Amino acid sequence: MVYLNNITTKTGDGGTTRLGDGSEVSKFDIRIETLGTIEELNAHLGFALAQGIAAPWHDRLRKVQNDLFDLGADLCIPAESDVSSPFRFNQSQTNRLDNWMVEINRKLPPLTSFILPGGTLAAASVHLARTVCRRAERILWQLAAEHEVPKDACIYLNRLSDLLFQISRIIDDPGNPAPLWVPSPAPKA
Repeated sequence: MVYLNNITTKTGDGGTTRLGDGSEVSKFDIRIETLGTIEELNAHLGFALAQGIAAPWHDRLRKVQNDLFDLGADLCIPAESDVSSPFRFNQSQTNRLDNWMVEINRKLPPLTSFILPGGTLAAASVHLARTVCRRAERILWQLAAEHEVPKDACIYLNRLSDLLFQISRIIDDPGNPAPLWVPSPAPKA
């Protein structure tokens, strides 16, 4: 295992950074944008977890954080690189999310309206992570249009945003639930 004692390398001072295979790319390269957005999603999940989310949802979100690191590890070395290895990411991660959603659906009442992010701080934090997840998925699809990425990764992020929506509902306080959207009346012609 490699331990970094000094994280200040100054190699990025010129607007470039290195990928996991040592190749140098611009800091605005689509791969770097993808990795940064996945990292941002992971940080939002960590913030949500710091709000005191109870088991089993805490443990499951922690597993998702590890999945996101696996995804980052897969993406930081281009598949066309000489040092690439088989992708860690596969359908089993998506299947796990699907199973969790089935379990949550059994416990939640049907929706009667769209939900406005809010309610408890933990639930609102998970909603914020969900929106970052949607952005990460869009950017990953952009990367996938130009480069080989784990085929299940885009599907995983799509499912993850659905799961985060459900988790935000199940961890919300029934006595102080997130507000529902109340549509404005249509203008009269």
